[in-house]
Amino acid sequence: MQNPPIADQSLAWLLAAATDPVLIVDRGGAIALANPALEALFGYTQEQLQGLPVETLIPERFRHGHQALREGYTAEPHPRAMGAGAQLSGRHREGREFPVEVSLSPLRSPDGQTMVMATIHDISARKAAEQALQESEARMRAVFETAVDGIITIDEHGMLERLNPAAERMFGYREAEVAGRNINMLMPEPHRSAHDGYLAHYRATGEKRIIGKGREVQGLRRDGSVFPMDLSVAEMTLGGKRMYTGLVRDITERKLAEQKSEQLLQELSSANEELTNFAYVVSHDLKAPLRGIGSLADWLATDYAALFNDEGKEHMRLLINRVHRMGALIDGILQYSRVGRVREAVVLVDLNKVLAEVLDLLAPPPGIAITVAPGLPTVAGEPTRLQQVFHNLISNAIKYMHRPDGQVTVSCEDDGSHWRFAVTDNGPGIEPRHFERIFQLFQTLAPRDRVESTGVGLALVKKIVEMYRGRVWVESAPGAGATFYFTWPKECL
Repeated sequence: MQNPPIADQSLAWLLAAATDPVLIVDRGGAIALANPALEALFGYTQEQLQGLPVETLIPERFRHGHQALREGYTAEPHPRAMGAGAQLSGRHREGREFPVEVSLSPLRSPDGQTMVMATIHDISARKAAEQALQESEARMRAVFETAVDGIITIDEHGMLERLNPAAERMFGYREAEVAGRNINMLMPEPHRSAHDGYLAHYRATGEKRIIGKGREVQGLRRDGSVFPMDLSVAEMTLGGKRMYTGLVRDITERKLAEQKSEQLLQELSSANEELTNFAYVVSHDLKAPLRGIGSLADWLATDYAALFNDEGKEHMRLLINRVHRMGALIDGILQYSRVGRVREAVVLVDLNKVLAEVLDLLAPPPGIAITVAPGLPTVAGEPTRLQQVFHNLISNAIKYMHRPDGQVTVSCEDDGSHWRFAVTDNGPGIEPRHFERIFQLFQTLAPRDRVESTGVGLALVKKIVEMYRGRVWVESAPGAGATFYFTWPKECL
């Protein structure tokens, strides 16, 4: 490569040693010399750059304007520091563009020609960082302006600096009205008087009460009204200056809802207590005369049996059965009303023992075989409630079994987070249209004078199972028997 005519060996050596991209342009705008750093920046070799117009290194759309600026500078050459001119763009040989800053220095060649030395900095990284910062600031500004919660910024002495629109609406002040004033103006007494002392104590000792923790406090609106709010405070340091940002949420509606909920719970508790007392009183007042009727009916049926004709005997039988049914109904209603209100301790219950006790109480009649699968699990629950569930399901199967070879099977399967139990019979079955109805209170499918039933048993089963986050359902078809399923959680409630 030939040395440029306007440069001696020392100038070429200095340019080659420079780490910044540098080029020298003659009065006509032709590139006379470029150093290796510039070659690397623009993707050209020295031979390729030699004699090219300097506008080759800028995007085509800017070339005409740049030529005019260059000619004006050549007419009155003067040093120009980096960044003092307009933002410029460079163009790589492959066509990609990138932002640059350029410093200019006039030179005089040995033969007296006016030259210009340009030092070029690629500022792509800085521009990307500036763009990222601008986008971050835009996002933060959007959050600040649109946040539903109030955002308040104060300095280390408690002087207000920023309020977002939500905080302005919450307290009734415009940001410009309160800027520079003490944050304690937004607090009712005694918090207002204590706040400055709290900040001073924190600065002296570092002991935190709210900062980084959050708590429920009270705020003071412009109109003098006091309201409850959640406050969380974050500390930060900007330029060596300590700042605090508070996130404020008006919880007036939540507190009102909590008060209403507490009141409803109190009313519910009172109603439950009254219901319990009412159930016991009613049962006592109903069962006392019912026992009298039952005793009288038994006495008549026994001592005056010879005086009754067949129709009279049937009437007496129906009377006695209905007295017994009424007593069972009262007991069933009492049991149903107690579920969820009267709780036993939740303990681990061995269902193998529970089923043995249930079968002993039921004493299945001859002709009905009951099979219980071995190895039933131990579950957490109230022993009495579990006994009621199995007792009602098995007794129902027995009650509606009208065949000499009745079979009832109790089984269990693992169903993930629950156990799934099944009570299966080979009885008359149930039509699908009755599946939902049979779990409703007082609902029976057979006439009560033919099958003694209160219509409480399955409703009681459903209430107990659902109280323990399980579910109960039936699968059946007429003439094909029925299977009653229910699930019970493995984890203790």
